Formats: sequence, C-alpha cells, structure tokens
Amino acid sequence: MATTRRRFLALGSMAAMALAATACGGNSSNGESSSDDSGTTLTYWASNQGTSLANDKEVLTPVLADFTKQTGIKVTLEVIGWNDLQTRIQTAITSGQGPDVLNIGNTWGVSLQATGGLMEFADAEMKAIGGSDRFVKAALETGGAPGTTPTSVPLYGLAYGLYYNKAMFTAAGLQPPTTWEEMVAAGKKLTDPSKGVYGMSLAAASYTENAHFAFINAAQNGAALFDSGGKPTFTTSGVVDGVQRYIDLMQTDKIVNTSDSQYDNGTLSVTAFAKKKAAMIINQNNADATIISAGMKADEFGVVPFPAPQDAKSDVASHIAGINIAIMKSTKHKDQALKLVKHMTSESVQGTLGKPFSSLPVLKDGKATFTTDADELKVFTEVYNTRSKPLPLVANEDQFETSVGKAMNNLFAKVATGTTIRSADVSSVLKTAQDSIR
Repeated sequence: MATTRRRFLALGSMAAMALAATACGGNSSNGESSSDDSGTTLTYWASNQGTSLANDKEVLTPVLADFTKQTGIKVTLEVIGWNDLQTRIQTAITSGQGPDVLNIGNTWGVSLQATGGLMEFADAEMKAIGGSDRFVKAALETGGAPGTTPTSVPLYGLAYGLYYNKAMFTAAGLQPPTTWEEMVAAGKKLTDPSKGVYGMSLAAASYTENAHFAFINAAQNGAALFDSGGKPTFTTSGVVDGVQRYIDLMQTDKIVNTSDSQYDNGTLSVTAFAKKKAAMIINQNNADATIISAGMKADEFGVVPFPAPQDAKSDVASHIAGINIAIMKSTKHKDQALKLVKHMTSESVQGTLGKPFSSLPVLKDGKATFTTDADELKVFTEVYNTRSKPLPLVANEDQFETSVGKAMNNLFAKVATGTTIRSADVSSVLKTAQDSIR
C-alpha cells in the first residue's frame, strides 16, 4: 500500500534500551503470559483498509467479537490512518508503550525488524499460528531480511494489474495487451487529446507509485536495486532503462496526459479511468471500489497482468503489496497475541475481510472474495502468487522509495513543461538518489 515512509534505523539502539526497561499493551504485572485467557485484554492497532476509520472499526468489530467468544480474550481495537501509523509505531517502539498486536505496511518489514522492537516468529511462534507453509511464500518473505527470522507475517494481499475499458477497446478493435509494446500501441490508438481522452493515466506525482514502477520495470529488465551486500545499484543500465521506459509513456509515447504530473495519489488516476478520460490504468486490486463509486460499472472494465516488454528477462508484474501483522516484543501477553494473529490469518477471517477491504488472501489455498468477476480474481490471484516479487528486503528500503520516487516525480514534472528527458538525465538523478542512501 502506498504510504508515507520514514526511517526506522536510527531507532535501533534507543528501542533496545527502552524495550529492556519497559513493557507495553497489557494488564499483567509481569512479563509472562497468563494461562487464564478470559482475564486478558489485548490492544490491537489496525491500519486503515476500508473507506474510513469508522468503516474499518465496523468491519473488524464482529471479527474480534468472534475471537473473544472463542477464546475469552478481549481486544481493544484502534484503527490508525496511514499518515499517522508509522509515527505511532516509531513512538511505541522507542518508549515501549504501545499495542500488543499491530498492522504494518509490508514494505516496512525489514526496517521495523532492524529496530528490535517486534517479536520474532521463530519455529515455536510460527507453529502457534498454524505454520509458515500455509502462507504465500513471497508474501511471507516481506516479514524480514533474507536469512533472518521474520518479525511479521502477511495479513492482507494486494497486487498490481492493468485495468482497461472494455468498450473503448472493442470500439477500436483491440485485444487486451499481453506485452508492453501492445500496451503502448493500444494507448496510442485510444488517445485523443482533442476530446481529453488518453490511452493511460498515471499517478505521476506519487513518489510511492513511481518507486513501485521503478522496481517492477527494473525487475522486468533483470536488474536489482540493491546488491547482495545491501548497497544501492540504482545507476545500472537495467534500472535506468526501466525508469526511462516508464517516463516515456508520457514523454515519447504521449499516451499519458501531461496534467497527470500533478496526480499525487492513485485515486486521481483511478477516477480519471472511471470517468472515461483514460482507457487504461495500472493499479492495485483495491481500485475496484473507487472505480465503481466514481460511476463505472463492474462489467465495463477488465484486468490483465501489467505487461513486460517482448524481450524482458522476467515477467514480474507487481511487487508483493499489502499489510503484515506483528506482535510487539514487549507484550505481556505473547501467547494470547499469537492466538489473535492465528485468528486474523485464518482462512475464514481472510475470506470475511477480503471483500470489504478488497484484499487478496495471503494463504496459499485462500479464495479471493473482493469481486465476483472470475476472470479478475484469476488475474490478481495468479499475479500475487506467481508473478510478484517483494520490494528490496533491506533496512533502508524506505529511503529507496523516497529518493527514487521523488526523483521520478521531478522527471515527470519536467516532461510536462516540455523538457526532454534522456537516459543520461535519468542516470544523473538516480546517481543523486543512490548517493543519498545511508
């Protein structure tokens, strides 16, 4: 999910000292879990997944009430907006005063792991929540750095797809694209600036969206953003070419309106698509609710995987997007917290929450419920399970998103004002971004 990211690495030593001295989120007077579940109250911080904080609470309350009925464990729920969640987590880790269980953006997994503030899901803890083998492998990998014990597990899955307007494609005699070249050709045929209609709309001023597509396009080129030692490699040809290809959708291909250089969030491009000002968008599966609420009917759009070039080295179509669930290391109720994580990641709860939160199941055998369109379900499920890669599993991933994403914001803004962006220009701004990583 696209969210504002801040650095967590500086918290490490502070968090370690604070956590050693204090504890959070419980009623017990010692650090041991009570065997009497009925006397336990857990505090749970949930991220905003629905249409509002109130909507989230409405959706989650019966799910948590069912958990209390089954276990006797009470849950105090607080839903926190994305603009505040990272700061709240940062404060909780530093002070040791926070929840027992919490949601995190899955791209924060390694950064938060590095603080030492989250409980590790070692063999015993993983067994307590049903085992690691039930999760989608790539989704589980977002819980920590490679070769380490994860400190969060998947909760809600999201993936990118290419949405297209069925009527526009049919009228132009076009089939849904399966390659980048077909996507661009379709976009050109469907672009008519005199009518204010373009082949595609992009959130070209959203640094998180831009960073995501820097990653995906680079991955299609067989390039990585960090080497095996965790050092940034933004200036390699595969990354530079991938960013250039994405910028050229507006600059050279001219299938994206230059006004999209002001679209600082995905909702704006989704709305342009729903209002039939764009024939295609690249968005995550939770775009469905916005499209329909903006007036487009569900049977008016289709979805295919985000296409790679014909000569691509990989058919990666998305990063593993979504939300993870974690337990604070300082919880006084570890056993009960594990029971809540098991409940939230159970097949039944995944099915229940999938529709209102427009999420994909994070379980290998889970069934998507966010739409009744079988073709759309198949596309997103296959992309999430087989054609997605985690964003770089390094502690400074958040710095990559900020530096590269904002550099791409500026490149799109320059294109919109008539400046020509060449490969050397892309390489230059990526070098600046790379040098900023600490």
